[in-house]
Amino acid sequence: MSQPTEISPGLVIQRFTPPLQRARFKLAAFDMDSTLINIECVDEIADAAGRKAEVAAITEAAMRGEITDYKDSLRQRVALLKGVTVARMEQVLRQRLQLNPGARELTAAFKAAGMKLLLVSGGFTYFTDHIRDELGMDFTRSNVLEIENGQLTGKMLDQPWGDICDGDEKRKMLLQTCAKLGISADQTIAVGDGANDLPMMGAAGLSVAYHAKPKVREQAMVAINSGGLDRLLALLV
Repeated sequence: MSQPTEISPGLVIQRFTPPLQRARFKLAAFDMDSTLINIECVDEIADAAGRKAEVAAITEAAMRGEITDYKDSLRQRVALLKGVTVARMEQVLRQRLQLNPGARELTAAFKAAGMKLLLVSGGFTYFTDHIRDELGMDFTRSNVLEIENGQLTGKMLDQPWGDICDGDEKRKMLLQTCAKLGISADQTIAVGDGANDLPMMGAAGLSVAYHAKPKVREQAMVAINSGGLDRLLALLV
C-alpha cells in the first residue's frame, strides 16, 4: 500500500492516482447508517426504549471491528428494542433521520453518469426503503424487524436470501448485483464507515471511507474525513 496522501484538508487518497474516469464505473454501493444518513437507526430506536446508551455501546464496538460476530451483536441490540412502537420508529424517520451532506449530490451525479445504485445495510427495511425511494436507488438489501400489534418483538425475520445482512452478505450482494448487470467487481465503487463494510469495500474497484472508523480509513482507497460525500466527485472526471 502506498503512503496516504492528503490532497486537500480531510480528503486522503492511497493506492491509486486520481482522477479516475466516471465512465469506468457501472455500480456504486452504499452503506446507510452514518454513511448516507446522519444517524445509527438502531441507536435512535433504542432511545425510545430508554436503552440508547446500552445499544449504542454495542453498535460502536461492532463498527470499530471489536465485535467479530456482527450477527450476534445485531440480535443483541434488536432484542433490546422489544416493545418499541411503530409510531416511535416513524418519529425517528421523520424527526431525526437526515441525509448526510453531499449524499443527494453524489448519488445524482452517479446516476447521471449511468451508474446503478445499491444500498446495502445492516439496518432495517423500515428506513432503507425510505432512502431507496428518496435517492432513486436501484437495489437494496437490509434486515426486516418483526412487528406484532404495532410493536417490535425484539426479533428479525428471515428473508429468502438469509437471516441478517452482515459484512459477508454485503459483499455477496455486491457481487450478485455485478453478475445481474454483467459487469466486474472492478467496475464498482463501495462507500462505508464501519467494519462490516470492509468485505464489500475490499471487493470493489474503488473503496471509500466516509467519516469512518480508524480500521476502515486505513484499508480504504479514499478517506473523506471532513466535508460531504460529494467530495468524492473531485477525484472522478
